[in-house]
Amino acid sequence: MDKTLNIALLLAGGQGHRMHSERPKQFMDVEGQPVIFYTMLAFQRHPEVDRIYVVCHPEWADFVKSTAENGRIGKFCGIFPAGDTSIDSLRNGIEGLRAEAGLDNPAILTHEAVRPLVSADIISRNLGVFRAHGNAITAVRSNEAYMVSPGGTYSEQCIPRELLYRAQTPLTFHLDELAEAFSRAERHSIRHSQSLYTLVAEVFPSKKLYIAPGTELNFKLTLPEDIETLKALVAYRHRD
Repeated sequence: MDKTLNIALLLAGGQGHRMHSERPKQFMDVEGQPVIFYTMLAFQRHPEVDRIYVVCHPEWADFVKSTAENGRIGKFCGIFPAGDTSIDSLRNGIEGLRAEAGLDNPAILTHEAVRPLVSADIISRNLGVFRAHGNAITAVRSNEAYMVSPGGTYSEQCIPRELLYRAQTPLTFHLDELAEAFSRAERHSIRHSQSLYTLVAEVFPSKKLYIAPGTELNFKLTLPEDIETLKALVAYRHRD
């Protein structure tokens, strides 16, 4: 039986307005390397990942290519143009992969480039769940108390935290299933969604989506303090 090709599709199209920086957060410098380098390196080092593609805006394409070349990311295979939203970028990436020659319904690990501390264990667990069930959603169990507050002033309801997980990435599906998800979204005029996870849940409402354990270190860079945390962690690892 032929091995399924495992492709990492890294989403690097965000503008990072909340960082108050001229440079999108995925391209900001941390300990002498752009954030996206650490993300690419995690998938480059994983023995089960065969190829890496990046979705970014055209003005950053040369930057990504030179980062991959200088960082010896040998699995890097190409770039697809980002769209106006993260969902548009995902669609462009899926359409780009569908147009690639010689791909026989590979596994696609979609991952946000602004989660640079994704570990080999997270990737391995995700692929293990994917092989067992046909899809895999990296997620962490929530440990906080959750208040429901429609107006943000007071709460009259809570949600048991035992029921809640926070979806991270990577999220892994077969390429054909992702293409069908976007086809259904188009038919139902779904233009916006919080993430690929919410989009798939919306267009396949009865589908079971299987959880692959993540970690708190696989956090998403969103605010300036997240960059400071990343810098401290990378510097600490470099000292070891």
